[in-house]
This record gives sequence, C-alpha cells and structure tokens, in this order.
Amino acid sequence: MANTETALKEALASIEGATGAALVDYTSGMALGTLGGGKSFDLNVAAAGNTDVVRAKMRTMEHLGLKAEIEDVLITLSDQYHLIRLLKGRSGNGLFLYLVLDSSRANLAMARHQLKRIEQDLEV
Repeated sequence: MANTETALKEALASIEGATGAALVDYTSGMALGTLGGGKSFDLNVAAAGNTDVVRAKMRTMEHLGLKAEIEDVLITLSDQYHLIRLLKGRSGNGLFLYLVLDSSRANLAMARHQLKRIEQDLEV
C-alpha cells in the first residue's frame, strides 16, 4: 500500500507526460497532497476548481436519476489533458486523484490505466 506522497511520486514518474498530480478532498476543495505544477500552474488552485467540476457532475447525475459511478472525468485543453479519477472504497470516499498531462507526450489510455493502478495501491 502506498501513502499519498508515494502515490503522487509514482504518478509523475510512471505516467508519460505527467507534469502535476494531486490528491483532493472534493467535500472541502482542499488538496491533501500535490506534486509538480510550478509557478505557472498552481495545483492548489486547480484542485479547488476541479472540485466544482466533480460536484456539478455528481449533482447532474443525481437530478437525472443515474445510479452509475463516475470513474474519471477528462478535460482536454489545446496542450494539456486534465484527468480526474474519483477514488472508490471506504478509504477513498470523497477524494479524487487529479493528473495534469502534456498532451504532446501523453498516451491517454495508458495514463488512465496507470492512474487506476495507483488508486488501487493508495492507502489514505
């Protein structure tokens, strides 16, 4: 089992094109851990903003009466992918992994696969 810091390090090291990663509590909007990003990309601001995305999608699904669970949310920009993976299980309730990828270097299918594997090993 990996802790937050180890999981974020693994995401940046093992996922091609990853430039930032965070573990976020979407009930509060707070990042529980961040790695990467930089001066031009504040992961704490991104974590708070993407909390709104997750909440809006969950609210919409509730209004539609959809019972399925969200696996991940993908936002594509002209030069980046933003991947949000909601954590499953009792220890991950209310949390999501957030990954920023350079779209010119990333393989989106592999990134999703790797992030799922990292989620399974994460102990919160």
